[in-house]
Amino acid sequence: MQALPIALILTASMCLGLYLGWLYLRGVRKPVLNGIHILLGAGALEGLAVLLHGAPNGAVFVAHSLGVGALGLFAYAMFSGLLGPIFGRQSRRTGEAVLVTHVSAGLVGFLVFLWWVARNR
Repeated sequence: MQALPIALILTASMCLGLYLGWLYLRGVRKPVLNGIHILLGAGALEGLAVLLHGAPNGAVFVAHSLGVGALGLFAYAMFSGLLGPIFGRQSRRTGEAVLVTHVSAGLVGFLVFLWWVARNR
């Protein structure tokens, strides 16, 4: 498995997340786009795990700390993204703090993933 499809899925998820953030600031909710964002993120997380473990076609990337770190950051971003609405019902401030950690973990995970892929080429 090559890293390009995972990078494209991550880029699509990140661009959709930026659009959803812009809509959130305008006060507009799009549940279907939220679902697509979740599916893209979960697919990229699964693809990265397969890439770290070794793809079925024998292409193996070096699974050193950058790849594992990117996987951990994406897992944390996924977890915090799913918990954001739950905490947002209790307090808007807490929900927005969870949203900020979701965005931060996803962005840093994306940058670490790109760095890891660039080092393995």
